[in-house]
Amino acid sequence: MRFGAQVTRDGVRFRLWAPAAKRVELVLDRALPMQPLPEGWHEHAVADAHAGTRYRFRIDGEVAVPDPASAFQPEDVSGPSEVIDHDRYDWKAPDWRGRPWHETAILELHIGTFTPQGTFRAAIEKLDHVAETGLTAIELMPIADFPGRWNWGYDGVLLYAPDSSYGRPEDLKALVDEAHRRGLMVFLDVVYNHFGPEGNYLARYAPQFFVAAHTPWGQAIDYANPQVRAFAIGNALHWLSHYRFDGLRLDAVHALAEPSGSLLLKELSVAVGDLAATSGRALHLMLENDDNRPGLLDPQADPPNGRYRAQWNDDYHHAWHLLLTGERQGYYRDYADDPRRHLARVLASGFAYQGEVSAHRGGRARGEASGALPPAAFIDFLQNHDQIGNRPRGERLSALTDSDALAAALAVTLLAPMPPLLFMGEEWGSKRPFPFFCDFHGELADAVRKGRREEFKAAYEADGEDIPDPLDRSTFQLAKLDWGSCASPQGQQRLELIRGLLRTRAKVIVPRLAGAKFGSAQWHDQVLMADWRLGNGSKLCLVANLSPGASPRPPGMRSVTPIWGGTCGEMLPPWSVLWGLRAP
Repeated sequence: MRFGAQVTRDGVRFRLWAPAAKRVELVLDRALPMQPLPEGWHEHAVADAHAGTRYRFRIDGEVAVPDPASAFQPEDVSGPSEVIDHDRYDWKAPDWRGRPWHETAILELHIGTFTPQGTFRAAIEKLDHVAETGLTAIELMPIADFPGRWNWGYDGVLLYAPDSSYGRPEDLKALVDEAHRRGLMVFLDVVYNHFGPEGNYLARYAPQFFVAAHTPWGQAIDYANPQVRAFAIGNALHWLSHYRFDGLRLDAVHALAEPSGSLLLKELSVAVGDLAATSGRALHLMLENDDNRPGLLDPQADPPNGRYRAQWNDDYHHAWHLLLTGERQGYYRDYADDPRRHLARVLASGFAYQGEVSAHRGGRARGEASGALPPAAFIDFLQNHDQIGNRPRGERLSALTDSDALAAALAVTLLAPMPPLLFMGEEWGSKRPFPFFCDFHGELADAVRKGRREEFKAAYEADGEDIPDPLDRSTFQLAKLDWGSCASPQGQQRLELIRGLLRTRAKVIVPRLAGAKFGSAQWHDQVLMADWRLGNGSKLCLVANLSPGASPRPPGMRSVTPIWGGTCGEMLPPWSVLWGLRAP
């Protein structure tokens, strides 16, 4: 059974899964009784309904609720749902079939703060900048309908509806369409581990959606129930088919309540693989997973068949962040013993934690051996929404560390064979903060405000008056990207560095990436040396002096052809990064 309202040749068919409801009515301009069907489903077909019709469901004559699979909520999460006919949109790039995974270089962005207007349509105006920078994909933070006027997106409650503050469904389709016309893939962050705390009515008529367990963000979802799994899998296919996204990132799958997340994760990947095979499209699935489970990953399977292209590699970020800032609180303490060793390990074999005990996680073992996977299975980054926004003041690395040191870290990240990710504005070194923000009210707002302050006090010993209030409109405005700084001399200098690195990646490295394998990484005093075996048998070699002083050149770089940073002299300047190729 398909969730939601479906436009048919005879009108609109409305369906609701409400196994705990004794009676369900469809509320249009009149109330219509819905026919109960097996397994808790209710259905009613209306001949005079059409695209644009607004409706609710009334449960047991007591409460009117939106459709949990609503395609659009023009009046926010508690208002009526609107019927959308997805076949009406006239695609301008109908022949787009995507790009292969090894070409991926991502810019993560938040629609509401990416532009002054904060809309899908306004984001189109910045796509030329993204393409000219040399990035090949944009990734949208979650857009599923959330309560209020602004939100990071992880409090979504109506997972099929793009939030109305960003625009209508056809506006989102236009953004994806225009990105494809510029050769850009578009990925979407989706949240299947919990629903947001406000505007969700499922517990009233479908308590089977939930299990007696909690995530850090709310009650866990019961994916052992086949109807609940169908809801999430249908949602993934909804974004990929109706909106033609090129892939999805599944948020925090370690917080899925079912054992190992095996049922949902496998069935969702198989369903997406079937869509890719029948449509001839390249579709890519990514994970965020604190458990570091390489068995879930396979970047080379095409189409996906139960596994995922890659995982966001927090280990890479954490090692770099400690090296660049010296911060040791929170999860950084797991890397404080020797961040250089952890960095070498992620460059040589994927994860830093491959079964070792994590003090931050209560002394439990974390991760599994990952070196047998190809580098393409690990998405590496120096910043993302989490690592910036979950700080008390939302500072970026550009405000926390030396510019030359950060440039060196970028030169390593963007030319290593792992898919790189930048956070919006990072390409020109923006210092605009990205603090956490939401738009709740009443007791919930007070609870969120108090919880964030307690979290920051515990992790950062921060309890000052200058910590932005996450509920205040000014905090949302503070997070708006400062495009004017891109034109500054410093902004142009950093942007030219990023463009040069991505040009080199596209021209020299990407054509050799298919079939690449991990090699080795080690330190010689302050100098990092690493290499990877590329698909054509050549070796990609890195030498980086990651210190503020000159360092002697280690042996082993004389037989390579330089591709970035010049030749390797007897002494390496501070924060210098050299890349080269060694012939097969």
